[in-house]
Amino acid sequence: MSDVETILIVDDEPNYRLILGEVLEAEGYEVLQAESGRLAYEIFEESGRVDLVLTDMTMPDGDGIELLRKIKERAPEVPVILLTAHGTIELAVGAMKQGAFDYLTKPCPNLEIIRVVSRAMQHSRLGRRYKELRESAASLQSYGRLIGQSKLMRELYKYLDKVAPSSASVLITGESGTGKELVAQELHKNSPRATNAFVAVNCSALSDSLLESELFGYEKGAFTGAGATRAGRFEMAHGGTIFLDEVGEIGQSAQVKLLRVLQEKAIERVGSGISIKVDVRVVAATNRDLRLEVAHGRFREDLFYRLNVVHLRLPPLRDRLDDLPLLVDHFLEKHCQGEKISTIHPETRRLLFAHNWPGNIRELENVIERGLVLAQGQEIKPEDLPEELRRPLESAPSSQESGASDPEGDIPQATGPTPAAGPSVQAWVGVVLAALPTGITLNEALEALEEGLIRQSLAQGEGVQSRAAEILGLKRNVFKYKWDKFVELEPTPLAGILAPLVPEGLDLVSVLEELEKEMLRQALRQSQGAQSRAAELLGVKKNLMAYKLKKYPNLI
Repeated sequence: MSDVETILIVDDEPNYRLILGEVLEAEGYEVLQAESGRLAYEIFEESGRVDLVLTDMTMPDGDGIELLRKIKERAPEVPVILLTAHGTIELAVGAMKQGAFDYLTKPCPNLEIIRVVSRAMQHSRLGRRYKELRESAASLQSYGRLIGQSKLMRELYKYLDKVAPSSASVLITGESGTGKELVAQELHKNSPRATNAFVAVNCSALSDSLLESELFGYEKGAFTGAGATRAGRFEMAHGGTIFLDEVGEIGQSAQVKLLRVLQEKAIERVGSGISIKVDVRVVAATNRDLRLEVAHGRFREDLFYRLNVVHLRLPPLRDRLDDLPLLVDHFLEKHCQGEKISTIHPETRRLLFAHNWPGNIRELENVIERGLVLAQGQEIKPEDLPEELRRPLESAPSSQESGASDPEGDIPQATGPTPAAGPSVQAWVGVVLAALPTGITLNEALEALEEGLIRQSLAQGEGVQSRAAEILGLKRNVFKYKWDKFVELEPTPLAGILAPLVPEGLDLVSVLEELEKEMLRQALRQSQGAQSRAAELLGVKKNLMAYKLKKYPNLI
């Protein structure tokens, strides 16, 4: 697709279309023309990309408002500018409420046309970008019942696609509550064994003797109470998958027998000397570091290598906070009762992003379910959260502090920002960074946060600009200047996500400076101090990068 932006001009006067087209082509735009609303919509559908529509209000086969309505239904991100005669200005103003970006009165000076078109194109670029981000996220936001669109989860999905078709043993590690059994189920569902049984065993819930009879079965009379022959879990899983949860908890005796089964692909029921062949894929899971267990003599090294043919490490929730909105929406929908549909209060959302989540996704689900039970009305408010989430912001622990381990390192670790960005960085900055889309430029991030805080302060000030200016620590004339940049634009989705993550009471200038400094700092770290590469990562020109580094001389 060409990078040249395309404008569709719709007017039944050929001379006006010609003149207007020449003006816009001289500005570097590609121009398409139509003399009627019907033909314009056909061109709009067939062209593949129209970035802006300029349409007359009145035409022989209909009016511009009808074309506006059809375009907004098909592509709401495309701005439409109406061309009006003096007698239709009132109608054009009414059309603004239906989604028109602006209107121009004929005849209009060329400079005014260029100014309005330029402003509309900026709106169009933002709309296209966020539409692309949403579509990209939607295509990668889940894998079966696994939910997430973060870099770590996308890497996991790719790895699952490679691993699922094989019959190799898989060891899944990760902290409690990260969804290890769910991953095991998705491995099974996406494998050639999907039509056969998936059998789960919680190894930590049984003693060695009970675990042996549970896994391998027993013959009648093998021990007191064995009144009938019973097949074990391995036999039940024949042709399918057995999931050994908390495999690090089993004792030495059971480890020996499990190793024999994995080596010989056969089991013997307790009380029987007959070998029974089984075709079973083994998926095991643990929150322990099995290499450390081997080093301390608590886990057999040969069994570890039998289980650890393929290793998957599941990231803790604090390392994938950009998945938090998706997970919250999922649990809201899952636990909403009847017609009660709740939303999250902005302060609640900020507290959710600031929490360390030691219990991971299981803890998040518990918090949302509790919030739905306690919420009065349609919002889960801070007072509906557990006490530990209502405490002041705390830095997230490192993986060493939390006990997480990655013995094989098959799944890449997080390389993006995390809430614990450094001792000199306020915690909210890390939370905001974690919510930024991958690839966003410095200017886009700062503008989105500025827009969100300005719109939020206006809402808090009940639309009174002097109150909003006071909330953000700005003079009223400065606030008005900033608000004028956004007043005619539709709110961007990212602005609405970022603003609630900033604690109340901070002035706008300081907030934007803190975010800018940390984005500059991270870009310099990623580029190993190379300013030109850092500028490229942030989408800024090299000379502007040099200026910013003089502005903040102590970034590294």
